[in-house]
Formats: sequence, C-alpha cells, structure tokens
Amino acid sequence: MESQAEATRAAVSKSQVNPQGETCLRRRMCMRKRLVFLALGLASLLGGGCSTSKVAPAAPLERTQVGANSFVLLYQLLEQEKNVSKLLLVKRERVELKRLIKKISSASAQGAKTLEKFAKQDGGLPLKQSSLPAGEMATREAIAATRTKELLSASGDEFEVSLLMTQSEALTYAWHLAKVASANDPLPARARYLSGLGEEMKTLQAQVVSMLRSRRLPPRP
Repeated sequence: MESQAEATRAAVSKSQVNPQGETCLRRRMCMRKRLVFLALGLASLLGGGCSTSKVAPAAPLERTQVGANSFVLLYQLLEQEKNVSKLLLVKRERVELKRLIKKISSASAQGAKTLEKFAKQDGGLPLKQSSLPAGEMATREAIAATRTKELLSASGDEFEVSLLMTQSEALTYAWHLAKVASANDPLPARARYLSGLGEEMKTLQAQVVSMLRSRRLPPRP
C-alpha cells in the first residue's frame, strides 16, 4: 500500500513539474473531441474551450486525416444535396422557394463536381467509401428515410417549413465541413476553393433562414 501511494505521489509530482506534457495531453484530448464531433456531423457545435469561430489546422500527422475525412464527408453531402430540387417535381410550391432550392441544388452539383476533380488529381481520396461507423451510417439512413417520407406527405406551408429546416441543417453542416477541410488541406489552391465553397454554403444557409423566418413570423401591421 505504501509503495502504491508513493508511486501515485511521484506521478502527481511529475505531472506538476512537466506542464509541457500536460499541455500535449490536453491538445490530444481536444483533437479527439473534434474528430468525434466531425464524425457525428456536429462540427458546427464544437465548444468547451477546444475551438473558436476560427478553425485552426491540426497537428501535421492529424491534419492529413482531418482534411481527408472532412473532404470526403463534404463530397458525399453535396452529392445528396444536388438532388434536393427533385422534390419540386412532385410538389407545386411558390416561385421563391423553387428558385432558392434550385440554387442550392446547382451549387451542390458544381461543388461535388469540382471536389471529384480534385480527388482524381490527388489519387488517394476514396470519395464513395464511408468514413463513418456502421451504426452512424444506419442511423443517418433511417433519419433520411423518415424525413423524406414526411416531406412527401406534407403540403403547403408545412412542406415549405419542413424543407427549409432540413436545408438549413444540411447547409450548416456543409459550410463547416468546407471550413474544416480548408484549414487542414496541404494544397493551397484546393484550400482556397474549399474556403470559397464554405462561404457559398454559408450564404445559402442565411437565405434559407431568412425565408424560414418570413414564413414563421406573422407580418407586421
């Protein structure tokens, strides 16, 4: 018992006199938290003192993994978003909504196409391969199926609000994925494009929120 207590005291004493090692451990824990949130599609909700509004690049070895992972997730999301305008083929909605949804679909299609070109130049990015755990993928597919069913069964204001809320979530995710990918991309040209793509997704998300507010708030007298 005494030898165990002495070992414990020695370990505590060592950590107290080695702040640099403690700092490295804290950084590793923060990076693990970032990767977990990114895999869950919650990159925009990182907090707890480990991140700020400005995305800092990861350590050199982790930077490649974070950049590649966020790049692939962004491509897969844009591939889904480019088809969102197909919902309008079976719904008769007002012109303003159709125009915005088509802008989102077009921007997503162009973004996915450009990312695919970058990936071919790189030669090592498996765009079609899932980088998420099997359970997370199954959950996302179940959520997507539920939301699709809800959208197809809704009409009028209910359909519009549901669609706009879904697009706000998707564009927020795309915006932050592009932001993280840009901050951790080793190629300057690709990093610049990803940064611009993130700003485009951010602008579209703001337009969605603006339209959503106009539909949910009563008109001023």
